[in-house]
Amino acid sequence: MAYGPHGDGRGLADLARDSYFPQIKDLDPENGEAIWQKLYKRQRHLYNQTDTMLGVIDVAVWDIRGKIAGRPIAALLGKYREEVPAYMSAKSEFYTETEVAIEAAEAKARGFYGYKLQLRDGAEKDIPRLRAAREAVGKDFRLMQDPNSSYDLTTAITVGRTLDELHYHWYEEPLPETQVGHYRRLAATLKTPILATETSSLGEMAGFLKQEALTIARGDVLIKGGITGLKKAMSMCELFGYNLEIHTANTPLLDVANLHVAASCANTSMMEVHHPAFRFALKKHPFNVERGGLIKAPSAPGLGVELDWAWIDAHTENVRES
Repeated sequence: MAYGPHGDGRGLADLARDSYFPQIKDLDPENGEAIWQKLYKRQRHLYNQTDTMLGVIDVAVWDIRGKIAGRPIAALLGKYREEVPAYMSAKSEFYTETEVAIEAAEAKARGFYGYKLQLRDGAEKDIPRLRAAREAVGKDFRLMQDPNSSYDLTTAITVGRTLDELHYHWYEEPLPETQVGHYRRLAATLKTPILATETSSLGEMAGFLKQEALTIARGDVLIKGGITGLKKAMSMCELFGYNLEIHTANTPLLDVANLHVAASCANTSMMEVHHPAFRFALKKHPFNVERGGLIKAPSAPGLGVELDWAWIDAHTENVRES
C-alpha cells in the first residue's frame, strides 16, 4: 500500500506500478538513499510525464487537422524541403570494439549521413570503442557520442578531449541536464559541439540558450509538447542562432511527426533513425532509407501513414475507455 494525491490517481498508480516499483521491489527499505538515487536516475528516462501526454495529444490534433484540410502536416507548417538527411543510431550501448566498428561501417555503406554511438561505461571502456568507430569509417564520416547523461564532469571532459582529437560531429547529453554550470564549462573547454536539452522543458531550454551552455539544442515532439511545442522550440533556437537537432521519440507515429517538423524547419540538419524495433504498427514507415541517406516526409493528409491494425490488435494488452 502507498499514499499519493487523489484526483488523477489512476494514471499515477499505473505509472508507479509499471515504471517505478519494478526498479525497487527487491531493495531493502533501510537503504533509503540507494532507493532514492536509483529512482532519481530513472527520472531521466521517464522525462516529464505530463509533457509527454501533451505531446501525444498535440500530435493527434495535428493529424486530425491535416486530414480535415486534406494536406500533410509539413505543408500546414510551411514546408522548407521535401527530404531530410538521416543518421543511424547504434542498436546497443554494450558493443565491443569490433561490433562498434562493424556497425559504424554499415551505417556508412548504407548511405547514412552519420552514425551515433551510445556508450556509457566510463572513459576507460568507452574511449577505445570511440577510436574503433573512427578507424572503421575514416576521418570525414560524421560520428556522434551520446552517453545518455551518465558521465560526471571529470569523465565528460576526459572523453570530450578524445572526441576533439577524433573530430566527432557532436557530444550529446554527457551530463544530467540539471547541471547547467557544468555544461557551460564543457562548451567552453571542448572543441566538439555540445548537444543538450533533450529532456529539458521549453523554459529550461531558454535557460541553456541564454547561458550559452550548449552548442546545439535537442528536442522532439514527445518531450517538447508535441508538434506545436517543438515548433516553438525550433523558433526560439533559430532566434538565438542555434540549430535544434530532432531526437527520436522511439515511437513510430511520433517519429513521423518529428519528420514533418524537420521538413518545415531550416535549423535542423539530420533526422535520427533508430533500428527497426521502432518501426512497428505502420504498413510502410517513411524512415526506410533507400536512397542517398535521405528520408521524405509523407505527402498524404495528416501524418500521412497507414496503421497496421492487424499488428496493433495482435499486440494490444489493455484497453482503457474514458
